[in-house]
Amino acid sequence: MNIPESPELRITELGAGVVKRATVLADGRELFYYDDPGSALGPERAVDARQLDERPETATMRQDILTGDWITFATKRQNRVMMPSADADPLAPQTPTNPSEVPSLYDVAVFENRSPSFGPALNTAVGGAPAASDPTRGLDDLAELGIGRTRSSVGRCEVVCFSPDTAGSFGTQSVTRARTVIEAWADRTAALSELPGIEQVFPFENRGEAIGVTLPHPHGQLYAYPYVTPRTQRLLDSIHRTAPDLMTRVLESERDSERVVLQGEHWTAFVPFAARWPLEVQLMPHRHVPDFAALTDAERDELAPLYLRLLRGVDALYPTPTPYIAAWHQAPVRVGRDTVRMRLELTSPRRAADKLKFLAGSEAAMSAWTAEILPEDAAARLRDAIASVPELRGSATRTTGETA
Repeated sequence: MNIPESPELRITELGAGVVKRATVLADGRELFYYDDPGSALGPERAVDARQLDERPETATMRQDILTGDWITFATKRQNRVMMPSADADPLAPQTPTNPSEVPSLYDVAVFENRSPSFGPALNTAVGGAPAASDPTRGLDDLAELGIGRTRSSVGRCEVVCFSPDTAGSFGTQSVTRARTVIEAWADRTAALSELPGIEQVFPFENRGEAIGVTLPHPHGQLYAYPYVTPRTQRLLDSIHRTAPDLMTRVLESERDSERVVLQGEHWTAFVPFAARWPLEVQLMPHRHVPDFAALTDAERDELAPLYLRLLRGVDALYPTPTPYIAAWHQAPVRVGRDTVRMRLELTSPRRAADKLKFLAGSEAAMSAWTAEILPEDAAARLRDAIASVPELRGSATRTTGETA
């Protein structure tokens, strides 16, 4: 494979003083550096001089005719790295002994996943990989049912490195770094939404081995799907069956409840009325906002310290860090923009210091849940835990159940 000689950095100034520097890796995958405001890093970035194999063909997805769901078969992911040592961390900056994915020291870095579940319609990597064999043909085509239906898993998967450190999570970052990541989420949400065939963009963080994390490096991911996800389809159906302002009314109801755990001028965090998991929190903006890209600077500024305090409160519940999935639900790209409000859904199977909730027959097979902890009790414990966490500078938030 030919190696790019010296890809030119494309520099963009974003909000909050964040600077984006865009380049490519040795196999043509895109890489974006997001520099903190006032970053100590210089303006230059090293060239990725690795000899890499061509990128794999885009995976295939098959339709489950009994549910209409599309299942991706990304067989190349079987060979991805599993829990490497710190000196072999593929998300750390490259060193002479560690040919990792990021050539230079960074504040925040985002790059295309080397083992993606969803790939390009036309693979433009250096060396010329084949195009997707059977790309999707729109939402109407995907909604049709038929035995043996397949499509190429056209989309994009990106890795979001919160820090060059080899251990930690989003909650261990500074307020400044959290604000840089939020700016990166907004920038990538806007860019991915513009790609052909993309129907929904999903930022998320998996934290902890109990969740299935394969890399201890502080990072999250971005999935750009070629369809509207099943969870969002169910939400759209509920909105259709009730009223367009359903999510506004849900937030008003939760803010009037004793399940509020943290709130500010622009955001409220609460344990939902019908929480499934032992630990389940939603964080929602007060204004109708479809995704990160639509947030105002003020909303992004408040989110950074508020979200950090929520995560640190979660970790204050027990003597050891709690495993979780932090899922940022965003409105689809083309449908439901005026009715689906973005929200965080943070869930954990941890039901005690030394106990996890496992999804067995009823939950796993029938999606019929039984919860062991009342949401009001879970909210009270989490409020107390958050109250034990020091205020973060710039955080105008409360931990009582009173509305703003």
